[in-house]
Amino acid sequence: MKSYRKLIAKRLDKDFSSAVEIVEVTIPEVGNNELLVRNKFAGVNAGFDTLLCRGEVPYVNLIPPFDLGVEAVGEVVAVGASVSDFQVGDAVITTLRGGGYREYQVIDASLAVKVRQATPEVLNLVPTGVSALVALEQVGEMQRDEVVLVTAAAGGTGHIAVQLAKLAGNHVIGTCSSEAKGKLLQELGCDRIINYHTENLHQVLQHEYPNGINLIFECVGKQVFDTCVDNLAIRGRLVNIGYISEYGKNIEQVMQPRIYHQLFWKAASVRGFLMPHYKEYIPEARDRLLNLFYSGKLKVSVDSTPFHGLESIPTAVEYLLSGQNCGKVVVKF
Repeated sequence: MKSYRKLIAKRLDKDFSSAVEIVEVTIPEVGNNELLVRNKFAGVNAGFDTLLCRGEVPYVNLIPPFDLGVEAVGEVVAVGASVSDFQVGDAVITTLRGGGYREYQVIDASLAVKVRQATPEVLNLVPTGVSALVALEQVGEMQRDEVVLVTAAAGGTGHIAVQLAKLAGNHVIGTCSSEAKGKLLQELGCDRIINYHTENLHQVLQHEYPNGINLIFECVGKQVFDTCVDNLAIRGRLVNIGYISEYGKNIEQVMQPRIYHQLFWKAASVRGFLMPHYKEYIPEARDRLLNLFYSGKLKVSVDSTPFHGLESIPTAVEYLLSGQNCGKVVVKF
């Protein structure tokens, strides 16, 4: 029986690279309702990866060793006897925890999504793009003719959020940290680009948007989060989809007035988003995003830095956490 390699967490550790190792295992037999998929690309989710290896994902209680990686796109190489919707050679996306950072995976056919080609671009749409769409529409209650702010706007999730907000007919502000990222946001139609290395976010928002921001898509945390809360409009909504500035670190303890002092007088709100709590919206969001992509209405940016093989994953995680990426970070197998 043929074997393959996968990345596992051998122990809980604050340092991702110290927590993981590559192991070789035998490819199991394919069950009647299963597919054997050869992964071609895996998406890097540095926040989830890091928090998982620290034992800090509240809804997941794993005891090492456990498999890592979620997002993968690959090719079907074997199908179970009862499978009729897939055939060998089909390109599929999978989003099963533990199914990403491995060369092959056996998965129930009902959990695979057929796509035209196994490319990293479609990998950025599911589940990354799905999260952006559901967070904006279901949690943020995005409307038309609003001012929408997206932080880390040139990242894998952010650059999709920017485009969805524009397609909905809104004025979109995007924050970034470099000229290259600013150029990407300009190409995507961002109305106001704020490079926080050359401009002060709070001052720009206070001066150029004195009535505040209607909807904020926030994933950075720390001072950026505080600034965003300060600049919410009347009945403004801030959707928190992460806090990348603190991933892999101890959470900062802050002494300041309680948050309701900023929210109450504006009837504003801060809302948390986590995709597992909104599973019922995934199918429609996924299909809509793929249609937008295939029709040319949605662009996908994949970071140009190459990462090859399981050995490169710890470096890819660190790269994403450092904020250097422009678009989705992927690993090629």
